[in-house]
Amino acid sequence: MSASKPGVRDALRYRDYRRYALGRFFATLAWQMLGVAVGWQVYAITKDPLDLGLVGLAQFLPFLALVLPGGQVADRADRRLVMVFAYLAEALCVVVLLWFTLGGSREVWPVFAAMALFGAGRAFWMPSGQAMVVNLVPPEVFPTAVGLNSTLFQTAVIVGPAIGGVLYALGESTLEVDGALLVYAVALALLAIVVWLIAGVRPVRAPQSKEPVTTQEFFEGLRFVFSRRPVLGAISLDLFAVLFGGATALLPVFAADILHVGPVGLGTLRTAPGVGAALTAAFLATRPIERHAGRWMFGGVGLFGVATVVFGVSTSFVVSLVALFLLGVGDMVSVFVRHLLVQLETPDAIRGRVSAVSAMFIGASNELGEFESGVTAKWFGTVPAVVFGGAACVAVVLAYLRLFPELRRLDRFPQPQA
Repeated sequence: MSASKPGVRDALRYRDYRRYALGRFFATLAWQMLGVAVGWQVYAITKDPLDLGLVGLAQFLPFLALVLPGGQVADRADRRLVMVFAYLAEALCVVVLLWFTLGGSREVWPVFAAMALFGAGRAFWMPSGQAMVVNLVPPEVFPTAVGLNSTLFQTAVIVGPAIGGVLYALGESTLEVDGALLVYAVALALLAIVVWLIAGVRPVRAPQSKEPVTTQEFFEGLRFVFSRRPVLGAISLDLFAVLFGGATALLPVFAADILHVGPVGLGTLRTAPGVGAALTAAFLATRPIERHAGRWMFGGVGLFGVATVVFGVSTSFVVSLVALFLLGVGDMVSVFVRHLLVQLETPDAIRGRVSAVSAMFIGASNELGEFESGVTAKWFGTVPAVVFGGAACVAVVLAYLRLFPELRRLDRFPQPQA
C-alpha cells in the first residue's frame, strides 16, 4: 500500500513554518488594509485616476532597482533577518502615512514617498520569503506548504480589504476622524506582530559561498531563468497577465463613480478576487496539481483575462463581484503552478536570486500594471482601459501557446533540486 500524501497538518507540525506562515498572513492583512485606505484617500483628495496609477509606480521603481540586490542578500545572509528588517521598513512606511493623515495635507506626494519605502522593503522580503519556505519543511511536504501559504495569503486578501473598508467608514461615521487614520494604526500594530513572529524563526541560510561577490554571481538568477524555457515562460506569462490586467488599481473609481458603493463596497470589491483565489488555494492545498501543469497555467491566465473584460463592461455590483471572483480563481491557478515550478527547479544555493528574478517579473508587474491602468484610464476612460487590459491578457495567452511549447507540454513538476 502506498503512503498517504502529506496534508495540511503535516506542514503545521513544523514550528518555524507555523511562525513564518502566520507572520506572512498578518503582513498581507496589513498590506490589503493599506491598499483600501491609500486608494480611497488619494482618490478622495485628487479625483484623478492617474494618481492611483502613480501609487503603483511609486512602489514599482524602488522595487525594480533593489529586488536583484535583495536576491543576492537572500543567498548571502540569514533570510529570516532580511525579512525582519524589511518589515521594519514597511512599518516606517505606515508611520509616514499616519503623519500625512494627521497633518491634513491636500498634497499627496508624502503618500507616494511612503509607498516607495514600501516597495523598497518588499524588494528584500519577497525573495527571502519565497526562498526560505522550502528550507522550513521536508521536500515531500513542500507542495502542501505552498498550497497552505496561498490559502492563508488569499484569506488575508479576503479579510484585509473588508476590514480596511469597515474601519475607514467607522472612523469617519462613528469616531469622526479621517477614516485612513484608524486603518493605518491597526496596520502598524499588525506589522509589529509580524516582526516578532519572523524574528522567532530559526536562522535560514543558503549554502555559503566563500567566493567574493561578483557581477557574474549577481546575475546568476537571470541566467538561470533564461536557461530554463518552462520557467521563463511561466514567469513572463504571469508578468504580462498582471501588467495588462491591473483592474484592481481602478477599483476606487468603479466604487465611487460607476457602481456607487462607497468605501465599504470598495472593500468588498477588493475582497472578491481573494475569495476566488482562497477557495482555489484551499482546494490545491489538499489536492495539488500533479498532471498537465502547463495546461493549467495557460487556462488560469486565460480565465483571468476574460474575467477582467467582464468586470470592465459590468455596471452591476453583483456581476462585478462574480467577475472579480473568477479573476481570483484564474490567478491562483497560475500562481500555484509558477511557484512550484520555480522553487522545485532551482538549486538552494541560488534560490534567493532566482526568487528575486521571479519577484521582479511578477511582483513589480503588479505596481507597473496599476500605473498602466491609471495612465490608460486617464487617456481612454476607466472602462475602456480595463477592457483593453483584459483583451491584451487573452492575446498574450494565445501568443505564448505558440512561443513556449515547452510550457504548454509540461506535465509533471520536477523533483526538488539539492
